[in-house]
Formats: sequence, C-alpha cells, structure tokens
Amino acid sequence: MVPGEENQLVPKEIENAAEEPRVLCIIQDTTNSKTVNERITLNLPASTPLRKLFEDVANKVGYVNGTFDLVWGNGISATDMPLDHTSDKSLLDTNFEPGKKNFLHLTDKDGEQPQILSEDSSAVDDSVQDRFIGPLPREGSVGSTGDYVSQSYSYSSILNKSETGYVGLVNQAMTCYLNSLLQTLFMTPEFRNALYKWEFEESEEDPVTSIPYQLQRLFVLLQTSKKRAIETTDVTRSFGWDSSEAWQQHDVQELCRVMFDALEQKWKQTEQADLINELYQGKLKDYVRCLECGYEGWRIDTYLDIPLVIRPYGSSQAFASVEEALHAFIQPEILDGPNQYFCERCKKKCDARKGLRFLHFPYLLTLQLKRFDFDYTTMHRIKLNDRMTFPEELDMSTFIDIEDENSLLYELFSVMVHSGSAAGGHYYACIKSFSDEQWYSFNDQHVSRITQEDIKKTHGGSSGSRGYYSSAFASSTNAYMLIYRLKDPSRNAKFLEVNDYPEHIKSLVQKEKELEEQEKRQREIERNTCKIKLFCMHPVKQVMMENKLEVHKDKTLKEAVEIAYKMMDLEEVIPLDCCRLVKYDEFHDYLERSYEGEEDTPMGLLLGGVKSTYMFDLLLETRKPDQVFQSYKPGEVMVKVHVVDIKTESVAPPVSVRAYLNQTVTEFKQLISKAIHLPAETMRIVLERCYNDLRLLNVSSKTLKAEGFFRSNKVFVESSESLDRQMAFTDSHLWKLLDRHANTIRLFVLLPEQSPGSHSKRTAYQKAGGDSGNVDDACERVKGPLGSLKSVEAILEESTEKLKSLSLQQQQDGDNGDSSKSTETSDFENIESPLNERDSSGSVDNRELEQQIQTSDPENFQSEERSDSDVNNDRSTSSVDSDILSSSHSSDTLCNADSAPVPLANGLDSHSITSSRRSKANEGKKETWDTAEEDSGTDSEYDESGKSRGETQYMYFKAESYAADEGSGEGHKWLMVHVDKRITLAAFKQHLEPFVGVLSSHFKVFRVYASNQEFESVRLNETLSSFSDDNKITIRLGRALKKGEYRVKVYQLLVNEQEPCRFLLDAVFAKGMTVRQSKEELLPQLREQCGLELSIDRFRLRKKTWKNPGTVFLDYHVYEEDINISSNWEVFLEVLDGVEKMKSMSQLAVLSRRWRPTDMRLDPFQEVVLESSSVDELREKLCEISGIPLEDIEFAKGRGTFPCDISVLEIHQDLDWNPKVSTLNVWPLYICDDGAVIFYRDKTEELMELTDEQRNELMKKESSRLQKTGHRVTYSPRKEKALKIYLDGAPNKDLTQD
Repeated sequence: MVPGEENQLVPKEIENAAEEPRVLCIIQDTTNSKTVNERITLNLPASTPLRKLFEDVANKVGYVNGTFDLVWGNGISATDMPLDHTSDKSLLDTNFEPGKKNFLHLTDKDGEQPQILSEDSSAVDDSVQDRFIGPLPREGSVGSTGDYVSQSYSYSSILNKSETGYVGLVNQAMTCYLNSLLQTLFMTPEFRNALYKWEFEESEEDPVTSIPYQLQRLFVLLQTSKKRAIETTDVTRSFGWDSSEAWQQHDVQELCRVMFDALEQKWKQTEQADLINELYQGKLKDYVRCLECGYEGWRIDTYLDIPLVIRPYGSSQAFASVEEALHAFIQPEILDGPNQYFCERCKKKCDARKGLRFLHFPYLLTLQLKRFDFDYTTMHRIKLNDRMTFPEELDMSTFIDIEDENSLLYELFSVMVHSGSAAGGHYYACIKSFSDEQWYSFNDQHVSRITQEDIKKTHGGSSGSRGYYSSAFASSTNAYMLIYRLKDPSRNAKFLEVNDYPEHIKSLVQKEKELEEQEKRQREIERNTCKIKLFCMHPVKQVMMENKLEVHKDKTLKEAVEIAYKMMDLEEVIPLDCCRLVKYDEFHDYLERSYEGEEDTPMGLLLGGVKSTYMFDLLLETRKPDQVFQSYKPGEVMVKVHVVDIKTESVAPPVSVRAYLNQTVTEFKQLISKAIHLPAETMRIVLERCYNDLRLLNVSSKTLKAEGFFRSNKVFVESSESLDRQMAFTDSHLWKLLDRHANTIRLFVLLPEQSPGSHSKRTAYQKAGGDSGNVDDACERVKGPLGSLKSVEAILEESTEKLKSLSLQQQQDGDNGDSSKSTETSDFENIESPLNERDSSGSVDNRELEQQIQTSDPENFQSEERSDSDVNNDRSTSSVDSDILSSSHSSDTLCNADSAPVPLANGLDSHSITSSRRSKANEGKKETWDTAEEDSGTDSEYDESGKSRGETQYMYFKAESYAADEGSGEGHKWLMVHVDKRITLAAFKQHLEPFVGVLSSHFKVFRVYASNQEFESVRLNETLSSFSDDNKITIRLGRALKKGEYRVKVYQLLVNEQEPCRFLLDAVFAKGMTVRQSKEELLPQLREQCGLELSIDRFRLRKKTWKNPGTVFLDYHVYEEDINISSNWEVFLEVLDGVEKMKSMSQLAVLSRRWRPTDMRLDPFQEVVLESSSVDELREKLCEISGIPLEDIEFAKGRGTFPCDISVLEIHQDLDWNPKVSTLNVWPLYICDDGAVIFYRDKTEELMELTDEQRNELMKKESSRLQKTGHRVTYSPRKEKALKIYLDGAPNKDLTQD
C-alpha cells in the first residue's frame, strides 16, 4: 500500500494497473479453530500471486500463514487438492474467474487445525487499516481501501487488537453514548493522569460499587489490553445500573453532568476533590442593567458546558457557525413593555438590558450543540440537522470582557457525533490523540484512523427543504458535543508513561494482565473442548436425564465415561464399570454404535473434531452387574419390541433388539424369539410405521427394509394358539387392542368442590351409577329392591324437569311430532341423553329388566330411564342410541358395531339394555367399551355416505381415583382417566356424570393450558384428538351450552363515563330467541350479580365492535335471523333515561357532543335519533337540543375508537368541520350504522385566546386525560427513564415512582 492524496490509502496494484480486471474471492473458514467461523471477502487484481492471496487471508482471519489450506468450494476444480500457498502464479492462471464469485474453503492442513496468530506478534500496521466513520458499514459496503473486506463482528474478532493500537468498548445494547464519553475522558491526558493518581482503599469501600476504581480499571485495560474491545459492565455495575439500563439510550451531555456529579461526591476529602472544577468549570455573569439610571444587578454562575442554540426561536435560519452561536449566546435582550424590569434604585418598572458575560473559561471547554428541540405545532420532539461549522482552533478572547494576558486559543480534540433522529440513533466519538496529532473514530468496539475531511462531514446539513422544522424522523449524522483544550504549553500535559505510573497503578496493571492471561488460557481450553449433549436413563428412577458433556479433545473415552458418570450423579447408584458411552440419536431414540476397544482413543478423534454442536448425541448406557453390554454396530437398526397378551389385554414395556435391514421376516422372528423367549412358529409381528399405522408382517421372505423399517422402530409381538390368528388382521382382537393402545391418552380431571347443599344429591347419583368407590370411599354401592331408589329418581326427575324448561320455547316453536325434532332439545349435538328421557310411571318391561339385572349381578345396579313421550321412546330404541347409551360391557368381551346382538357376561344382549344405564363397578375402577358417533357435522342419524352411525367402533374409558397434589384445596377430587381420544366430548361428559354427580348438561369442561390458563371446551361433537397425555381438565358446575346456544359477554355502555365500557356478566342466548326474551332472562341475573334493578323497557341491547357501540337491537329482532350471533359474542347493555325512541331499522341513532370554543370544553354526549340519513334533519335535531340557530350549526364526525376523544387544543382545527354533503352515508362521513359520534359547534363562537402559561397547563391536563382514557395522544414516544448514577451501587426502589 502507498500513500495517496489526502492521506488516503491506495492499493499499489491500482496505481500500476487502473483498468486491470479484478477477482472476487469469498473464503469460508470451515475449521474449528475459532468459536465462530468467519467468512471474508477479498477483491483482488487478477495478477495477484497465489501466495499473496494466502498472506491476505492469513492477515484477515488471524492465522499463521502456512498452517491452513485453501480448496475450491464451488466445483471449479475436479479434485479437492488444496492450492499451493508458495506459488507465484497469478490468480488468473490458477483458474480464478474475473467478474464472478470464486468460493474457497479454508480447511485444516494435514489434519491439524490452523495456528492462531499470536497477539504479541500482531504489530500495529496502519497501512492496512480499514477506515470508516459514522454508522457501522453493512456487509457488502465498499470500504475506503482498495481491498473489499466485509466487516466481521463475531466474538473472535474482538480478541485481536485494532491495528491503530487503541482498544474499543463493547456496546452492551444501547450504551454507545456511554462509550463515546468514556473514550473522550480516556483520551484526555489531564483527566487520565489525575485518575491514576487517586488510590483506592479497599478497606473503606467495596470495589464493585466504587466508580473511580472501576474507571481506573477500565482505563488501564484500554491502555494495556491486547483485545480489540473490552466490556463496560463493571463500570455500569458501579453506577448501580441493572441490565435494563443497557437498553435505555440517554443524552451524552446529560451523562457527562451526572457522571461528574458522582465523581465529585466520591472524591470528597481527597486530592482530586476539585478536579472536575479545575478542568471543566467556567464562570459567567448574569446581569440586568436599568436603561434609565444605569443600575446593574448581577449574579455569578458557574457552568460545565455552554449550550449553543442551532436556530433562534421562531427563525427559519440557523446559525452558520459556532462563533455566531456564541455571539448570540451573550447578545443581551431588551426588557420593555409588559416585560419591564423593576429597578431597585428607581423604585419602578423600567426598560432594561438583560444578558450574560463570560468571566472565566475553563481549561477544557465543552460546547453542546442543541440539536434536539420541541415543535409546538406538531407536538413532536425533533432533531435539527442544519449545518453548523466549528473550527479546529477557537479563539475565545472575543467573547470575554475582562482583559486577560493569557491566550484563550483552544484546540478541538473531541467531537461526539449523533447519527439518527429525535426518535433514536447512535453516538460515536471522533477524537484527536495528543500523542501523534492523528484523528481516530471510536465507534464502540471499532477504532479506525480518520482525516480532517471526515471531521468536516459532521458539520451537518440536511438535504432538501423541510419547512420550518425538520421532520421528527429525519435522520442525519452531525456533531452534538465539542470539547476544546486550551493551548497552554505550561499546562498541556502528556500521558503518563508506564515507568511513571504510581505503584498502585502498576499493581493494577499487573493484576489485569494476569486476569487477561488467565482468560486467554481459558479461551484456549474452550477452543479445544468438545461440547455434546449427554443422555442417561437413570437405572433406578427410570427417567431420561439430559446434560451437556464438556470434555477436552485429548481426554480418552475412558476418562470421558468417568466425567459423565459423576455428572449424572450415579456414584451411589451403580458401579463405574457398569457404565459406558455410546453414540446416540435422541430424535429417533436410536443407538447408532458402541465403542468397543476404543477406551484409550482421544475424544476429539472419536467425535470427529472439536465442535460446539454435533449432529449426534452420547448416551451413558448402564447395565446390571450380572449383565453384559451388547455390541452396537453401524448399519444396525434398533427395534423396540412390545409383547401383547390378548387374554389380559395388556401391552408389556419394550425390550430393545438390534437387527439388520437385509434380514428377512423369518430371521427377524428367530431373533425376537431368542430375546423374549416366545415360539417363533405362532408369532405375529405388527410394525407401527407411524402413528396408528399398523402393518402385519406376514410375508416371511420379505426383508425388513422392504417392510419399511428405519433406524428406530416399534413392533408388537403376540404368540398364542387363539382363533384370533385366523381372522383378518383388521377384524382381529389384536388389531382392536393395538388400535385402542395407540389412541388411548391419560387425562387428569379435577372434579368440582363438594358444597354441603349438593353432597346428598351427588352421593345419591353416584350410588345409582354404581361407581362411587372411585370418588368417595364413604359412599357404598346401592343394593336391595327397586323401591329403595325412589329418592334418587326424584332427584333425577327434578334435574330433568329443570333442563326441559330451558328448551321449552324451542319445542313449542318447532315440534311437529317428527322424531328428528327431539335432537333440538338434546343436551348434546347429535347425541341423545338418556337422563332426559325419564318417565315417572315406568314400564313393565323395564321393571322386569331391572329385576333381571339385580338377580344376575346383585353387586351392580342399573337405574331405570324412560322417555317422556312416545316419540322420544321410539327414538331411544334406535340403533344409534343403542350403541351410544349402552352400559359398560365386560372389559374382557369386545362388542362389535354391527346390528346383531352380542352376548355379554351377564347373558343380556346389547339391544336389551338400551333404555338403562349400566355401570360395572370393579374395585374402585370403571372400565368400559363404549360407542361414540363420528363427527360428520350433521344432525342426521346417517352420515353423507348413508352409513348408519351405529356402525362405529367402540371407545375405551377407564377412570380411577388419583392422589391430589398438595394445595389443590379441600373438597376437591382428582380422577386419572384413560380414554380413547376418538371419543366425542359429549360421550366423554356422559362417562363423567357418575363422578361429578350431576347431569352432563349441568357441568362444564375446561382444558388447562400452560400457566394454568383455562378455556372451556364447548363443541360436543368434536373428539378429544387435540388432547394429549397428562393434560389437565377442570370440571365446573353450571349449565353447559345446548345446541343452538351461545355464550355472550354483556358489557354496560356508559357514554359519559371516563371508562365507557364495563363488563357485567356472561349470559346464554339461543338461536331463535328474540331480543326481548334475552332481556327477560338478563333481568334476574343483572339484579343478583350486578345489583342493577332495571325494568325491561328501560334498557336496550346493541352491537359491540371492540369498544364501539353499533346497531341498536329492537325487541322483536330474532337471533340468527335478524342478528348474526357467534360463540364468545359481545353486546352492549345501555340503560335508557326514558322510553326507547328506536322503533324501526330505518332510524339512525347517533351520539352528539357539543364543542364550546369560548370555554375550551366539551359537553356530555346526547343521543340523537334520526328518521333518515339527511344532513338537514341532523342539523334540525342539533338545533332542537342546543338552541343554536340552524344557520350557525357546524358539525364534524369523530375519529377513532369510541368515545373519539380528542384534545381541546386540537379539535377546533383538526376535525373536518361542516362537510359539504347532503346525506350522512356518503364520503367523507360514511355514517351507515348506529353509534357514530358527531361533534357540533356554534360557528359564531370565537376560540378562547390562551397565554403561554394557560396553554402549557391545559396541554398537561389534556395529555393526562387522554392517556388515562387510553386514547390517542398526539405524540407518545417510548417513556424515557431518568438517567441516574447511584452512589451506593444500587437504586432505592420508590414504589410511588414510575
């Protein structure tokens, strides 16, 4: 590289051949030498020698040249032979293509990883420095050097020091403003030297909370560290900041003030007590001179910085330079008129001159350019991007009245730059080093050399005309804070040399060096550490444990086993020699291979290199002392074998077997026979290829691969002489058992708390169901004659009558005697509940049936259930209800879905017990095979294919008591339920009836999700397929929805309240119900739950769309016919002041609100009911209610969500007043529905004139009011957190503050 014009760095190759073609090389590091693999891009002349390419790559990546290879990565070369790093051939002669991307892979050389370039050997070479200023360049942006290099911000890149010799600071999140100030203080010799002279006394203060000590440590690291960038977390921790502070961006000038205050407090009673004032404090006189008598009143003020205005208030022209702004700063103003000054000498108000005079300038002069302002017209905070120049040398003698023999010539050495807008941005610092007079850009972790031309770019100047103020989001890069140093050879200090350090700083330097060396060694260990997931099945608890195994690459497999053994805490459980590590695939639960004979092999070689993540895992396998480890060879497949016993209907836990894909089914049977000791001749093997995909392996000559075996497989094995073998597989008992096994899930059901009033009813019902042992041990099974159950029948009869009364209206409207109509009154969609079909008279047949059941099985009792009508009685004997409502059949007898009777254990057939519910109690368990119709989405007894719904497969249900967790509360009972997830919710609820103690229509099912969130399951014809194992369910008492019913949330509309929408209650509306009927049902609920005493004609219901009131529902409207209704619907209830004015759908109800400009206030809402959409009628109605003359009325439509709140400071000019339309349903109004908000005013009223104080006060009130109501505030940026530094190291939490 050679110097070019303006100190720019120009590639020598470009000087020699400006028109030479260039080669774009993209090199990907594929080694494991670094934590993060880098990707670099080089744009080189085509004549560059190949060895020069290797040198450039080594320099950029940080490897020693000659310790790595470069191979083609895009298939240009037919072989994978590496390129010759010593060749003098040009890139063009080595098959590199100009104008195209040439991909290369950086790989290990001869199996050894590349050597990382020693940090000590990395000399500072500015000739190859990548220079940049401003926001960090994106990858792909062109740098200022000839070589095109994409910036890399990986962690490994901060380990090597910048070529400038300076160290950057890591941005924690949004701490760029802090980094800029810290680097400026570090580059100030007087501040750094004074800080080094201060000595920390550990006995007096905690080093963690000592701000000066942490600054000392930071400065020492900035001066001596070999890293590219260091962290600032220790400094911010000493400020008392937590991690959230790192996400708050603050003003760098504000931070400077706060930090100086904190340092002054910490340095009290020390030699540095007056350091801040000596370096940064100046003095000025604030005076007022009477223009009549010449009397001058004044006071002396001190300052740490001088704030300079970019633009004078109300002006469209900015100051051109810092000198011009300084003159304006001391320019006096005349106090006259209402602003006259009261003169103490004249004893009256007189015209006066008020201004500032500088008395003393500090050694370090700080100028703040006030680029952030507030636009009162838009109520936005804005940034002024106007151009303001500043000199490199600033003569301040022209701004001071006192003659000073000393020179006041200042030199610029720090420019803190803000890039962005008022909404946010980025800070960085341009600082001149007093050591070499060179300018550098300190941009967080990146430090680069810049020129004077780059400094000039920070003068600012936005492009284009932006009107009076720049946009709130106009982004630009410009100087924000300038720091000058007085040019005084007697005071200008140089940085302390290492030999001149105080002893405590020398000790600190040595301590930090040792810590850095220790960190370097730790990084080296990390770089050579294999990190892999480790699993282990605990030999006692039988729980799969997971951990992360970190082992050095040189550790042997034997040593790794011992590490894993201790990591899994198996010392007290099993001997070490009963453990080994095997290669494992956790995703497929597959043991890939074992490592016999490789106990002394290093782990780095065994695992295929050092990586932070691997494509496989390790399993710490255990064995019993009397067992021998099985050998796992690559290419084998693992098979989990479950033995099935048809007689006991049980599926045994799995036994693992290793097999080969080229084995035949016959050979596989022989292998399994040896493993599980069952005869291969009678063996049936079923492969579960995926969920519920069962395949019988009945072709002996087929290979396992042909049958669909994979790395990990699951098979079921049955070996018996039963006749089931002769049946077709899909009709066999084995298939049904496996089908049940695959679809059965385990659920935990929380039953409702027993209240004293319902205890007897629940107990009686459970006795009738015959399953009380599962819920309450105090309840005994009912025995004896039929007469002993009259009280139970009475309770059930009462429940049934209540249920019927709720659907009486629907029966009256649509019952024509057709049997299909009975479904309209059913508790469940498509399912008829037998408990709604009772008849107190009973029948001879059923009494005989009950006596039969009692005689044949006295331990189990069936309660009689009869239909209420002949129609329903006929319906109850249909094949559908026969299957759905049949009792619990014996668990060892499978029932078929065809219409033929199937013999049961008690000698009855499935059709003979249609009208009775039978439950078989068996020592605290209930196990049933029940039927549930498939969800076809229709109400018909047949689905679309014409197949009878009775032809459905049997569903499994088994419930037993479960020990509740502590804290579940008294009176609660848990059930553990095993159920076929293809059962419908309706059938599932029917099975739960005996345990809950009430009809299924009188309790609700809530599914419990994460964080204990509960959601009601209401779709009765849907299956439990969305549930999974160990899901929790809560049962709550209360009427469940019937078909055609919807749960509705009712909110009260309070138009003139601060919160106009208030939740009242949940109600149930039914399809076909009129609005008046729903109001009648609401009245008692409103009285009992909300304390509202209303009459039916004094409130209305209306549509609710989010918070907006809509269509008024008239009493004769019918849900679903006139009003669309859906689940979780929401409506408004509005209390009326008088009689309902809305009588027909042709009317239009709008909400009007008067705006009074003379008082700057809004009147309450008043409803206006229009007979048409005419604007003239609206004006007439507004005239009637307000008394404003018709010709003086102006109106405007409100904006946004109800109540369309708007600031009184904006309403007069912001709304579209008096639109030129004749009807309301056209643009720009589009008022087509009830509930629109109309503002109106008297156009003759003048707007109230406000003083600045009144306007500011009103602005605060309006802002507070609009924020409380949750409505739009004109400008609402993210709330800023006050910048504080806590001297005790921790903030005091004030709960009264935000």
